[in-house]
Amino acid sequence: MKKNLILLLSFLFLAACASTVNPWDRPVYTQEAQSAPRDLSLPGEQQTEWQTQSAGVYLPTAPPPDAVLTAAIPGAEDRTHYDSYGAYKSYDAAPSDSSVTAAAPALPAVKVALLVPLSGPQADLGQALLQAAQLALFDMDYGAFELIPRDTAGTPAGARAAAQGAAENGAQLILGPVFADSVRAAKPVASRYNIPMVAFSTDWTLAGGNTYVMGFLPFAQVQRVVQYAATQGLGRIGVLIPDDSYGNAVGAAYQAAAMRAGIETVAFTRYPVGQTDISTLVRQFTRYDSRLDPETGDPDPTAPIPFDAVLMPSGGGQAQAVANLLSYYDLGPRKVRRLGTGLWDDNSVLTEPNLAGGWFAAPAPEARASFESRYKDTYGRLPPRLATLSYDATALAAVLARNSYYRTGQVSFDYYAMTNPNGFSGLDGVFRFRPDGLVERGLAVLEVRGSQLRVVDPAPRTFQSATMP
Repeated sequence: MKKNLILLLSFLFLAACASTVNPWDRPVYTQEAQSAPRDLSLPGEQQTEWQTQSAGVYLPTAPPPDAVLTAAIPGAEDRTHYDSYGAYKSYDAAPSDSSVTAAAPALPAVKVALLVPLSGPQADLGQALLQAAQLALFDMDYGAFELIPRDTAGTPAGARAAAQGAAENGAQLILGPVFADSVRAAKPVASRYNIPMVAFSTDWTLAGGNTYVMGFLPFAQVQRVVQYAATQGLGRIGVLIPDDSYGNAVGAAYQAAAMRAGIETVAFTRYPVGQTDISTLVRQFTRYDSRLDPETGDPDPTAPIPFDAVLMPSGGGQAQAVANLLSYYDLGPRKVRRLGTGLWDDNSVLTEPNLAGGWFAAPAPEARASFESRYKDTYGRLPPRLATLSYDATALAAVLARNSYYRTGQVSFDYYAMTNPNGFSGLDGVFRFRPDGLVERGLAVLEVRGSQLRVVDPAPRTFQSATMP
């Protein structure tokens, strides 16, 4: 009886720890999804063939605010193609201000600001996000949509000034900024002017109060891959996480998911983020010495493997280093499955042989591959991973503006439209904003195989409860 009580208290303690840094376990939806998500390739509920208006873009050094510049896409003349969502489109020419036909009932003007670093060390990223937004505008075909790029310079002060300038220019919605410090600086400005803001950050603590966080969050990624691992018979898992805020979030999400899935956590180890040599720590984590033959000192092939899988939520060079150390201590990828997060959605990680066969949860790559191909054809280079956020956010803004006008006679980005429980379908799959401002995504489980990604468990296409994992 005493043991059972101690076990119960331990579970309650873990659950309490998880809840302090894991917002994913909070019940936030009072209404279930009733239908499939709105496909962002279908701009509005009353889209017709005459809706061929072009999209306008304000540049930071643009003419006066009442002037609209055409969002012409290089190389778009005289082409027919499938758009990013697979919907067939034919264009005789790039969009222009004269493309509105006389029969078209004019859609109202809408101003949406894009706060990205167009100068400074991250200028290349900011330019790519702007270009992705331009592609979305070209696809969405909303002529009175005025995109107002504002340079944050990648700094809090720059973001604050950019938000102030956007508000004074009449922005009805802000997309961006990218970095957490910039979002934190821009948020009070957006709040003061009552402008909704869709941030590209992954800092979940910034959500709420009219700010929606659209970045790729770890909570659902961990839950998804842990649930899938359990269904595949991986019931004993070791956890090796960085000792930082991201690691804390992953650890809390893992503990909650593991308890629900009935997974045994064999080891739970944190490593210092700044420490270059963690070999001793990994040696202890893998129980390497206990698996050595006492006579030869070599690994004993008959020694039991301590766990079925290792959750290692690190990216880039750190993921490669951890994977190599696991193999060095005789836990190669054929013995122990590697589990990761969306940080693995990176070409440098995919080429690491010691991550072969690893699983992680992320948006399905098919639609993104089509977008990347279009982007490269248009701009001459592949886009950064975050470019899809800018595309989907811009497409979402156009859809919400058009739909609200058809529904109420005026453009609105209100709370109820932003948090529609049915969600939306974009380049990164289905997504919706929860009432607490965090994005929720339908994720696939991907496997690293031969420098490629293979979908081993498809992403859901709707948030209707019967289809969600």
